[in-house]
Amino acid sequence: MNQLNDLDCGTPARVSEKSVTIEIDGIAVSVAAGTSVMRAAVEAGVNVPKLCATDSLEPFGSCRLCLVEIEGRRGYPASCTTPCELGMKVRTQTPKLADLRKGMMELYISDHPLDCLTCPTNGNCELQDMAGVVGLREVRYGYEGKNHTKLAKDESNPYFSYDASKCIVCNRCVRACEETQGTFALTISGRGFESRVSAGQDQSFMESECVSCGACVDACPTATLTEKTVIMMGQAEHSKVTTCAYCGVGCSFKAEMKGNEVVRMVPNKNGHANHGHACVKGRFAWGYATHQDRMLKPMIRKAITDPWQEVSWDEAVNYAASEFRRIQAKFGKDSIGGITSSRCTNEETYLVQKLVRAAFGNNNVDTCARVCHSPTGYGLKQTLGESAGTQTFDSVMKADVIMIIGANPASAHPVFASQMKRRLRQGAKLIVIDPRTTEMVKSPHIAADYHLKLMPGTNVAVITALAHVVMSEGLFDAAFIAERCEEQSFQDWQKFVLQPENSPEAVAALTGVSAEDIRGAARLFAGGNNGAIYYGLGVTEHSQGSTMVMGIANLAMATGNVGREGVGVNPLRGQNNVQGACDMGSFPHELPGYRHISDTTVRTEFEQAWQCTLDPEPGLRIPNMFDAALDGTFMGLYCEGEDIVQSDPNTQHVTAALAAMECIVVQDLFLNETAKYAHVFLPGSSFLEKDGTFTNAERRISRVRKVMPAKAGKSDWEVTVALANALGYPMAYQHPSEIMDEIAALTPTFRGVSYKKIDELGSIQWPCNDAAPEGTPTMHIGEFLRGKGRFINTQFFATAEKVTRKFPLILTTGRILSQYNVGAQTRRTDNVMWHGEDRLEVHPHDAEERGIKQDDWVGIESRAGQTVLRATITERVQPGVVYTTFHFPESGANVITTNNSDWATNCPEYKVTAVQVMPVTQPSAWQKTYNRFSDEQIQLAKGLVSSDEKDLALLGK
Repeated sequence: MNQLNDLDCGTPARVSEKSVTIEIDGIAVSVAAGTSVMRAAVEAGVNVPKLCATDSLEPFGSCRLCLVEIEGRRGYPASCTTPCELGMKVRTQTPKLADLRKGMMELYISDHPLDCLTCPTNGNCELQDMAGVVGLREVRYGYEGKNHTKLAKDESNPYFSYDASKCIVCNRCVRACEETQGTFALTISGRGFESRVSAGQDQSFMESECVSCGACVDACPTATLTEKTVIMMGQAEHSKVTTCAYCGVGCSFKAEMKGNEVVRMVPNKNGHANHGHACVKGRFAWGYATHQDRMLKPMIRKAITDPWQEVSWDEAVNYAASEFRRIQAKFGKDSIGGITSSRCTNEETYLVQKLVRAAFGNNNVDTCARVCHSPTGYGLKQTLGESAGTQTFDSVMKADVIMIIGANPASAHPVFASQMKRRLRQGAKLIVIDPRTTEMVKSPHIAADYHLKLMPGTNVAVITALAHVVMSEGLFDAAFIAERCEEQSFQDWQKFVLQPENSPEAVAALTGVSAEDIRGAARLFAGGNNGAIYYGLGVTEHSQGSTMVMGIANLAMATGNVGREGVGVNPLRGQNNVQGACDMGSFPHELPGYRHISDTTVRTEFEQAWQCTLDPEPGLRIPNMFDAALDGTFMGLYCEGEDIVQSDPNTQHVTAALAAMECIVVQDLFLNETAKYAHVFLPGSSFLEKDGTFTNAERRISRVRKVMPAKAGKSDWEVTVALANALGYPMAYQHPSEIMDEIAALTPTFRGVSYKKIDELGSIQWPCNDAAPEGTPTMHIGEFLRGKGRFINTQFFATAEKVTRKFPLILTTGRILSQYNVGAQTRRTDNVMWHGEDRLEVHPHDAEERGIKQDDWVGIESRAGQTVLRATITERVQPGVVYTTFHFPESGANVITTNNSDWATNCPEYKVTAVQVMPVTQPSAWQKTYNRFSDEQIQLAKGLVSSDEKDLALLGK
């Protein structure tokens, strides 16, 4: 690893084929053309004083500490803004430079509080460091005159403090907000001596457009912007690099610790997915790991109406195992199953599916990807040959045209969104296909060239119409298709898309998108040198989700936009390890590496390694488990780290199925909605308490490192091992690295992966094997993994979920920046200050028709159920469409979603639910029932019977 990686080189690295050699303090150094003198000095081992410069931002040249002398040049130029020139001779240390720097520092300190001993950044302050470097010993100007030392602090943000009295107006925070984050929430207000950093128009940070990503805090060289945890706890003593446990971006962080307590999470500048940036969740919302709601003791009960009883780990695990065996003896081998977690590590997920197959003896295992990205796996496997995205995130910086379909990266994948916005500000074109006007359609300094604001449920018609324009107007890449794709499938597909019913004019009324806009977007995408497609759950969570994924792949292949940087088909994965959960064999028909359970050769390899006999028949998917439970044939479930009651559609159907089961084992951090139906609770461990790996949306495998002991005594993988052993199937792993070694031995795409290699490289993108020993940033170079790319016809079929006079509106769902998934983590942090409830967005026209005003309570009724939310009147949604999030269980967003699902994968159709919305004055019947049940379950948990008082009969003693 480059020794400069942990240093701040002052200015960003430059990439050039040309090299320039200069001399700095007598030391010759060769650097890429365009490199600043400051950075060249660092590479030569010479550190020039600086305050306004940092290598994550473009040079600014305001602090005047980095002045140097250049032979043959007048004056004292700033080394940060001066590019190296061939033969340049630079001096960084002369008596004159020392006087200039000391004088400049004296001016800074003359308007700065001298409270270093009590300052929260004492020992970690660049201003303090530079005062020492330049040798400042006295300040001649005094403090009697006008100064800023008494300015009030802004404490409005829950995570950091803004102390204007300590601001040196270096502009680093403002530039970080612009260049790194792209929000443009900060500015310098006032002129001259009155200049100070301001959030918005002299607003507080909480009132402004600040999104609390922390880039400004990270950039600040003084105590002006400081984490409140640092103010409260003091400076950290040590740190360890780990990976964020929120979205699929997979940001790398340094967990800065004091003993076993986290002081702060600092984005790792060497993180390959985030390059030192973060969002409000990863940077600040980690407090859930130590929240008082954590359940830290194993618990059991006979019925969900009974109080929970605390027991030892051995008792809980043995009871769960005995119940599973009892159920199998009574109802048959296939009467139990498991659900793996996209929040857990690869190693933990691998063990759960292994437990189901080897210890349960069936293939009844599934994962939350069933309800989010299972169409991605199916659609991309059929067309391109692999169930994953094609690119690295950094690839977007070479895209000329970016198409975003059914995704809002600014809310769901904010760190990647910042990178995407950076490319858009550089001139890339943007096409957004979304029924809602998201932040990506228009925000500071970016705007979509085309926003195809389609009606929910018409994705396939739009993507096929785009392909129609590409083919009918000769915009396709004939050479790419001839070389890389199946000839017959292309001819069949071309004939299909050119049918008149697939033209933009034919689908305009159906989709709500004008033919002119569809044609313009198609021409823009096909006409760019590099076209990249990014999509989210607005693509997959439809009855034609798999069809739409195949349509996206068709368009990418037809325009030759696969197999190099700046292009590709890129699913934006929602959870931290949803890609990894799929990779690890969490689907009932696939073993790790996406290999079918019916393949005798593959199955034999696993049987030999696992010392067991595997069932060749696929098992039950999650929806099938629920149906079988209601039929009385599926009676036991091991659910690790997923809250299916809140996250799965048609909540009342889910809860009825769970209530019908005889033993539900939930392994989680909190008594979540699913745990309220459980008979055994096994405490989970947070990402801070475990070792392992996560795989992000770009197939990047990154290390998760344990920074504190497991609060409940066991990491999740240890619990699964204990359960397997109690079931009579031996597992003897001593560390997660041994589990990864087994994964690598059995999975061709992981063959070269090991903890040692990840530690050496920082991270690895699979496939990693003999053919790609350091991983594969870009897939399908030269040829597709399936050989030739396959075009598949994408006939549009309207969803069965129809609007009627009774249900005239379409409900669609999504996420918001400050909250995450079911909210179990973020609801237990100060992120609730931004978003403390799920709301229903309603267009002003629809609101006026129904007499709904801003903040009114409204009832939402569908064919599946009813709930009540508060209304937000906004033009972000179009007439006929309403929108909500699903982060709060009491909202019941999934009470109204239906059982409709994707034809190929059973991925639920969350994005299209026919509803009626009307003003109401009280909660829905479901909400009243939910509140009573939830309160009862919380009381049953609080009224725990101690281990000494437990009912011995329950344990079979």
